[in-house]
Amino acid sequence: MTDNNTEKVVPLRPRRSCPECGKPSDRQFFPFCSGRCKDIDLNRWLSGSYVIPGRPVDEADEE
Repeated sequence: MTDNNTEKVVPLRPRRSCPECGKPSDRQFFPFCSGRCKDIDLNRWLSGSYVIPGRPVDEADEE
């Protein structure tokens, strides 16, 4: 492949910074920069830190 052809290649995903630390993202761990940042985010999901608020549960709803 010549250099002229590689200049025309458009990346599939836009470059953006890691949502955890702000470093440039890595294709392997997209949108994170490393496995460490990816694991930190996964831990937050699994521990319930990310919660989508909903309506309060009434006693009548539980039955």
